[in-house]
Amino acid sequence: MTYIVELCILVAIWTMLAVSFNLVIGFAGLLVVAHPLFYAFGAYVSGLLMIHSDMPAIAAIAIACAGAGGLSLAISIPCIRVSGDYLLIASIGFLMGSLQVIRNLDFLGGAGGLSGIPSLFDGPDRSLWAFAVTGGCAIASLVFVKWFVGGDFGRAVVAMRDDEGALAGLGRNPLAIKVLLLAVGAMIASIAGGLYGMHFQFVSPDQFEMLAASTMLAMVIVGGTGSFLGPLVGALIMTALPQAVTFLDFDARWLGPIQGMIFTGIVVLFLLVRPQGLIAAGRPKSATPAPVTK
Repeated sequence: MTYIVELCILVAIWTMLAVSFNLVIGFAGLLVVAHPLFYAFGAYVSGLLMIHSDMPAIAAIAIACAGAGGLSLAISIPCIRVSGDYLLIASIGFLMGSLQVIRNLDFLGGAGGLSGIPSLFDGPDRSLWAFAVTGGCAIASLVFVKWFVGGDFGRAVVAMRDDEGALAGLGRNPLAIKVLLLAVGAMIASIAGGLYGMHFQFVSPDQFEMLAASTMLAMVIVGGTGSFLGPLVGALIMTALPQAVTFLDFDARWLGPIQGMIFTGIVVLFLLVRPQGLIAAGRPKSATPAPVTK
């Protein structure tokens, strides 16, 4: 039972990460793979605050969330002016460089990672309480994004993704929309990082490598790029199915490679058979025209 609950906690955390990454790649249409950096930022900052100042978990996560938003603005405003392959290369370089800095800072735990992060809950039911919190945050992130990217702003986002020049011709600022989406996505990812660190009480730079970005991307692709419920479905499938192999009687030496093959196979299958994902993206509803009066 504990294993199932822990798996559900991971699904909730990955749902938040997929939701945040979907804002960047699905709605903003930006191929940026530095997203794990904000996941790491939330985990490290909130963990350090709780270790060294006995700060309550909510306050620590709130500070990390605000800091991630500010960091996103500092990074995205100069970098967002490039696009395509140049933006992808810049984001890869920034992620790898930042992780190297983390590995060489002793107060962050160095390459060995940061341990001793205070737990969200204690006692025999800590996993159940943690699942209630992470699950609630995952649902809240889904509801928030549906509200945030709805209405007039949602139509502007879709127009920017489809034809940025046309949107600029209508007097809207595509750059400002992209920066805003990146900042909100970074803040959601930082909350997921804070919850992860406080539950598992340990974070390491290796957890935020390119593999984390690939996992987020796979969840968005499988669930449905630009859809609201797609991240939840993608996180559930891409977390649960590879873990289901552990219940089979495989040699431990083959377990990791088989899980990797299943993970990769699912992504390739969806790219070939259903590239829009399980849940196709809907378009924002048009505004109801005002009745014509004579």
